[in-house]
Amino acid sequence: MQDTMAPPRAGRREWIGLAVLILPLLLVSMDVSVLYFTVPFISRDLAPSSTEQLWIFDIYGFVLAALLITMGALGDRMGRRRLLLIGALGFSAASALAAYSSSASMLIGARAILGVAGATLMPSTLALIRNMFHDEKQRSTAIAVWTGVMTSGIALGPIVSGLLLEHFWWGSVFLINVPAMVLLLLLAPILLPEYRAASPGRFDLASALLSIAAVLPVIWGVKEIAAHGVDVTRAAAIVAGLAIAVMFLRRQRLRPDPMLDLAILRRRAFAGSVLVSLLAAVAMIGFAVLSTQYLQLVLGMSPLEGALWSLVPSAGVGAAAPIAATLARRGVDRAKIIAAGFLVAAGGFAALSTVPVESGLWQWLVGSTLYVAGVVVVLSTATELAVGAVPAERAGASSALMETATEFGGALGIAILGSVATAVYRAQLSDDAPAAARETMGGAVATAAGLPSAEASDLLRSARAAFVASMHTAVWTSAAIMLVAAVAALVCLRQTAIAQPSAERELAKV
Repeated sequence: MQDTMAPPRAGRREWIGLAVLILPLLLVSMDVSVLYFTVPFISRDLAPSSTEQLWIFDIYGFVLAALLITMGALGDRMGRRRLLLIGALGFSAASALAAYSSSASMLIGARAILGVAGATLMPSTLALIRNMFHDEKQRSTAIAVWTGVMTSGIALGPIVSGLLLEHFWWGSVFLINVPAMVLLLLLAPILLPEYRAASPGRFDLASALLSIAAVLPVIWGVKEIAAHGVDVTRAAAIVAGLAIAVMFLRRQRLRPDPMLDLAILRRRAFAGSVLVSLLAAVAMIGFAVLSTQYLQLVLGMSPLEGALWSLVPSAGVGAAAPIAATLARRGVDRAKIIAAGFLVAAGGFAALSTVPVESGLWQWLVGSTLYVAGVVVVLSTATELAVGAVPAERAGASSALMETATEFGGALGIAILGSVATAVYRAQLSDDAPAAARETMGGAVATAAGLPSAEASDLLRSARAAFVASMHTAVWTSAAIMLVAAVAALVCLRQTAIAQPSAERELAKV
């Protein structure tokens, strides 16, 4: 009789607790993009070398991606609220350290610590939602909110950065994290229950090191190839990471208490959700760089103006996620919802193929709103399906695997779409164009600044036309990926179901 009882519904405390969980999620996602406007100020004060400047940007994402699985598994064992509080404390301290950094190396170190703390926060927030919202309909709504906040946070980062830099020094973009994290430290013990697995087993340090050693070189290699092209070192890093991943998976299969239960990968609901989330991230994150360049370098917007216009497509997030949750509650097959989201995204990318060289803002807004809305439908539905398809006691490690797949998808998207766009841009630009102009659109703008007016105008006209042609190729590539992903969703996820409470193990509430 117990197994047939309906799961308990969340009350006011759980929904207020969800608002508390949004705080760390928003800040962690914002920190991915918050440095976009700070480069001139950091360069002036800390004088980083070109290599140090790259590491200031990249180290946060590298560490975050490498530690997600480890921290998710650790939360399953030590308690998710406890890990969330430890992460909040670490994020606050690292933010203050970054804000008052006196050298480039100190800032790089602080950003690395931020990555460690961020890796504790993200899987903890999603795993706690899994434990707080047992009712499938309520959990669907909560995860839709979670997805919308995560997506919007990346878009908000440059806005917050630009506004702060209008009035304060560059360290303020980090210091703003501190009061929010202090608020989390005060409210979480009151509003968030503690959960940990009843019999989690020992934490396997060797597995943790293998997971880090597998993820880090692959992410680094893919991003370096996207930025600088293929060479032996970058390709070898990816191969080495994949080889270590095989060792990690083999160790998980042989251990009685694995850090990552491979049985969940045999569940179509989970494995299919990981796949479609990765494909969604390929297009969304991969195209974001080109989209920003179009606004600033082709339409001539300032960074802050471009960032503000970039918020408009986020309105699609506010509508798309609740619609997806409503359809799921009404019994529509989630595979069809996800496939429809991919089709909407494909339509948005197709609309972007009509964007002209000049005065294309409105076409860009329409196309971008459509593809962002479609991708959010995919991510919110796939996340809800994946989280609900595994036992609650494994929610931490499973959530971390989903987020790691998204990180991989973003890196792959930048590499694939960036390579396609670069090849088309160079083919479209005449051979007698200056070398810097043939490398990037930014190089063309910088070169034109030192030329006579007539020559600068001709160069910019040619470069903008070549860039828009390259962007059109990239959006058609993205549309094709979305169509393939729609088919994959229908094949892999048709008639998959959320795990019922009767199939889950009991949790220890502390």
